[in-house]
Amino acid sequence: YITVAHTYEFLHNLRHNLLRRHPPLQHSGDGPSSATIHHSRPYIHFIMPSVRLPGVQWGWLRKHLLLFLTIGGVIGGVALGVGLRSANPDPTSILLLSYPGELFIRMLKLMILPLVISSLVSGSASLNANLNGSIVAKTVGYFLATSFFNAVLGILLAIAIQPGSYLAGQSLTDVYEKGSSANNANIMDGFLDLGRNLFPDNLFVASFQQVQTVYREETFPQLSPNDTVLDEVTRLVRQVHYRSGTNTLGIIVFCLVFGTVLGSMGKRAAPVTDFFTIVDEVILKIVTGIMWLSPVGVASVIMSKILSVDKLASVMSTLALFIITVIIGVFIYQLIVQNLIYLIIVRKNPFKFYFNLLEAWVTSFATASTAATLPITFRCMNDKCGVDPRISRFVLPIGATVNMDGTALFVSVGAVFIAQINQRSLAMGEYATIAVTATAASVASASVPSAALFLILIVLSAVNLPAEDVSLFFTVDWLVDRFRTTNNMLGDCYTAAVVETWSREALDAMDAEVISSGSNSTEAEKDEVQSRRL
Repeated sequence: YITVAHTYEFLHNLRHNLLRRHPPLQHSGDGPSSATIHHSRPYIHFIMPSVRLPGVQWGWLRKHLLLFLTIGGVIGGVALGVGLRSANPDPTSILLLSYPGELFIRMLKLMILPLVISSLVSGSASLNANLNGSIVAKTVGYFLATSFFNAVLGILLAIAIQPGSYLAGQSLTDVYEKGSSANNANIMDGFLDLGRNLFPDNLFVASFQQVQTVYREETFPQLSPNDTVLDEVTRLVRQVHYRSGTNTLGIIVFCLVFGTVLGSMGKRAAPVTDFFTIVDEVILKIVTGIMWLSPVGVASVIMSKILSVDKLASVMSTLALFIITVIIGVFIYQLIVQNLIYLIIVRKNPFKFYFNLLEAWVTSFATASTAATLPITFRCMNDKCGVDPRISRFVLPIGATVNMDGTALFVSVGAVFIAQINQRSLAMGEYATIAVTATAASVASASVPSAALFLILIVLSAVNLPAEDVSLFFTVDWLVDRFRTTNNMLGDCYTAAVVETWSREALDAMDAEVISSGSNSTEAEKDEVQSRRL
């Protein structure tokens, strides 16, 4: 089909070249599709039917070529992973197969910190302080509302589908081993760590470390009244220490404050603002180049993950209904709820918006990380979706850390699932506790990497469910995590579109002020306003 289309396009161009280079022309035939060309040499009778193959839109295909290649990488990775399992590759072979994907993810993660800093500083500097505060409040409020909705949706689906009822009373030792450690997760510690990470004591340390409260066993002597050691007692002691991982929350707060103050300084701060704006554009151009490696990187990541899972068939068959429940909830929220909210508030075609984010969707599914997908998400929002960069620079970095839509859904389904396999009937108040605790804990664990385990432990302790059954989710988390990550990523993007609509009057007022200020505004600012209006 494509070859025939190329042939028609070639003949069409050849006809026009001949007609242009060999005048005079004398047309013959009944229509414009036939021409006789007379020249000093013997004439050439060239017939070019005016036929265009339906549906062939080469510009559209070139525009979305990377998307199709990335989807092909996902399909190829799944097919190769399933096909190579029969060969039982050794750990070294799996390591080599996963190496291209490891390099791809490392390159994406390399872009996160400079992109977050430059986008937040330039975005907050382009707005006034009142609007900055309004956008942050709307964004965080919307994230809380959607996280609570996902928690309720997960509870309703788990009650309707009953994914754990058929496993009640069964021995699942062939799938997982129960953990024996106590549940020390505490929502109060989560909120305290949240405050510590929001205000780091060292900005450079925050680039690679974050604060976390842990409980460690320490031995204390038990003394008699005459100070004689009678025995030794082991107690759990709360300790605050640093763990590896970027403290994104602290960096976000600093950049928002820095950019807001920078914008209030007017023309004196213009060179610094321009610097961060240019850095933001440079990082996005680098990301565009990295994305052409995504087909190979995505295929490598998915293939190696499938090859490294033990007892894949037994795990998938045992927990199939739990996986299906989570996936149904993810797509109900993505395809119905989010698009309905977008249609009501933004009043544009939601499915076009969704399609423009497919490239970021596939990348988030492959990497299972909203933060690693952040550079691609920026690229899709700016180049395809047309969301105001002043809003996307705000919402996306905050959402990559704070938004827990998919995680809240997973935690609520998981809590009800554990209650069902333990044949525990939950009351209405306990269901409400799960929803509220999952939402509150999602805020408290915003600074915790891979927070799903931390969240579900808090929820289980709130309704007195056995914490050792959490080990069951480790066997399928590699798959479920990918779907809930797509929920988190899309939630960030739809929130940016909604917040832009809510802030449109203030943004238009700022643009009008720039245009009317005349000499007080730079030409770059005026050009940027004109480009946004176009």
